[in-house]
Amino acid sequence: MKVKVGSSKLVKPFYEGNPPSITDYTPLSVFDKVTYDQHVAVIYSYNPPIPPNATIELGLRKALAVYREWAGRLGRDGNGEPIILLNDEGVRFVEASVDRPLNETVHFQPSATLLSLHPSLEGVVELVQVQVTRFLCGSMVVGFTAHHLVADGHATSSFLVAWGQACRGLNVSPLPFHDHTIFSPRNPPKFEFEHRGVEYITKNLKKVYPLIDNSVEDIVAHKVHYSKEFLSKLKARASSMNGTNKPFSTFESLVAHLWRAITKARGLNGLETTQVRISVDGRYRLNPRVPNEYFGNLVLWAFARAKVNDLLREPLPYAAKLLHEAVIKVDDSYFKSFIDFANHKVKEEDLVPNAVADTKESILWPNLEVDSWLRFPFYDLDFGCGGPYIFMPSFSPTEGMIFLLPSFTGDGSIDVFVPLFQENLTTFKQICYSLD
Repeated sequence: MKVKVGSSKLVKPFYEGNPPSITDYTPLSVFDKVTYDQHVAVIYSYNPPIPPNATIELGLRKALAVYREWAGRLGRDGNGEPIILLNDEGVRFVEASVDRPLNETVHFQPSATLLSLHPSLEGVVELVQVQVTRFLCGSMVVGFTAHHLVADGHATSSFLVAWGQACRGLNVSPLPFHDHTIFSPRNPPKFEFEHRGVEYITKNLKKVYPLIDNSVEDIVAHKVHYSKEFLSKLKARASSMNGTNKPFSTFESLVAHLWRAITKARGLNGLETTQVRISVDGRYRLNPRVPNEYFGNLVLWAFARAKVNDLLREPLPYAAKLLHEAVIKVDDSYFKSFIDFANHKVKEEDLVPNAVADTKESILWPNLEVDSWLRFPFYDLDFGCGGPYIFMPSFSPTEGMIFLLPSFTGDGSIDVFVPLFQENLTTFKQICYSLD
């Protein structure tokens, strides 16, 4: 696919009245500091008729006036603490075209072809980048990249909805909540849980990576579609031995199924321990509640662990229970313990975020990480031509990094993106729909 770039420029916020000061800044919260220091890219596809690029650009500028952080830059304050400079330097806006119809060019399967549909993620100072690619048939693909230190998936999806509202001439609603200073430590602090080796590690700790023969070049990403009917059966199977009246969630049941299937496909040693890392949103955990409109990062992680032999020998409810118990442990007390630890112990012990080390990994074997986008309103990005008919992550070949998305059909089915080594993928395809 030959993508022709017509223009690449910086676009700045558009203010209706007097512009605010460009010398202000927002400090990174303890949750911002502990997350992934990298850009994340997603792909949208729209059928014609499509509004002109000028409409999409103006809507972006209006949304940036409400979400100023995206138009700023990462920096440091006088004490060396990380901040977002609210300097309105702007975001990257790229206009591109392909001289062929979309359906003959892009098949929206996880592959390196997708990388040409958004700006590069390397060496980027802008905190958001947008690429609008027009096809001969009138269809449009929007590639969007955003820096994770600024916002998590929940907050980023709210910005995308706001962008669509602005394009349609609507006021942005609801407005974001920007105060990053609300996460104050307790006095005295209470370190109720262990955070060393979880969210933080020693600065000079050498991470031990598995000794395997495969390389990054051997990783392929596979998309699996699970119908609503299959998910209902899976949930019933997972909850059959729950021991309570409350069934496991569809998410817990599906991740348990994937954990077992991928573990089997990898052919792991039975005595080995495998773990699943799951994001937990603090907006639904902290008490008093943080506003749902909070803009920034507010995520910690749950870890479910099992011996390979136990995971594969025991039925599905065993894995679902491990996941459920791991997630419910990351509660209000855990979040508050983390806030206290991050404010009092990190500098004192010269610790660094574990996620910083993890961003350098391309192979998670024998573990998994699950990024669930099931609750995010990504499909609500409407520029005035209706919602997208495709939404998906860009090609990100990290072995064991799984993405869960609601299917664009809107019928309750789920699409899962599974990057594995080529030699393990054949077995996974054979068993990924098995309920045994």
